[in-house]
Amino acid sequence: MAQTIPEKTDQQRHRHNRGRRGGRPPVFDRQIYRQRNIVECCFNRLKEFRGIATRYEETATSYEAAVTLASFLLWARSV
Repeated sequence: MAQTIPEKTDQQRHRHNRGRRGGRPPVFDRQIYRQRNIVECCFNRLKEFRGIATRYEETATSYEAAVTLASFLLWARSV
């Protein structure tokens, strides 16, 4: 499975210097990283809503409704 977060350049250099004993080769999939970034940005925008960020709702159903409403409001703002 490919990594989602890119490996640091100093870690790549260290692996390269170790030669065959360096472990797994550095692998990075840009497409997966882009998808992850989209999801993380969406979560951060949802956290702008105080009730979602602090999870004040007592039941899972009301929390899901709040997330749905916030998602709709974010979508409506973008249109």
